[in-house]
Amino acid sequence: MSLAGQRVVVIGGTSGIGRGVARAALDAGATVHIGSSSAERLDAALARLGDGAGGGLIDVRDEAAVEAFFASSGPLDHLVFSAGDWARGKTQIGPKFDLADAKASFDTRFWGALLTIKHALPQLAANGSITLTSGLYAHRPAKGTSLTTALTGATEHLIKGLAIDLAPIRVNVVTAGFIDTEAWAGMSDEMKQGVTAHYPLARPGLPSEVAEAYLYFMRAGYTTGQVSIVDGGGLIA
Repeated sequence: MSLAGQRVVVIGGTSGIGRGVARAALDAGATVHIGSSSAERLDAALARLGDGAGGGLIDVRDEAAVEAFFASSGPLDHLVFSAGDWARGKTQIGPKFDLADAKASFDTRFWGALLTIKHALPQLAANGSITLTSGLYAHRPAKGTSLTTALTGATEHLIKGLAIDLAPIRVNVVTAGFIDTEAWAGMSDEMKQGVTAHYPLARPGLPSEVAEAYLYFMRAGYTTGQVSIVDGGGLIA
């Protein structure tokens, strides 16, 4: 299936994996509409993406804002949700666990995804696709990641039910390993190499590489309810 002339909406498309997906979709001939909660990041991303890209402001924790975004975005063929919430620092289970902080993570990455889907559906083509984003902690927890493990695992299970409920719209999820994005800007190259040294592909992945999995799900007309793991072999290391 060609993406030429199709319209792709990427929530969280101003940086990292989301912007990588937006760039790849543009290169494949699609037009792209990105959503962000930051006007500054939105303007910067649109300038970087260039022709064929548009966008709007959206706060996925605010249902009215989500509804307004899709009311003005127009019809779409494919929806990608890659919005993250990386600022949460008190979600490790223990004496300092902060329930409000933990709920905020779910508000963005889980409930936000569902609100996005709810309001995108009236605009989404009947043969279109939805691709969510998960992470490797769903399969390989590390110390201090109990909440993230639960959140990413919930996303992977969610798409299986949605694939049945929303058929023939296709619903899939990309589970990313260590992808070298702005979220890890505070890490040195040596630290990044240390994390991935034992992987079969001993380096962090690039947003452009994981973006290929999202494009596959957009094009793959007979694939739904599936998880694509893009991790450099981290799961088997």
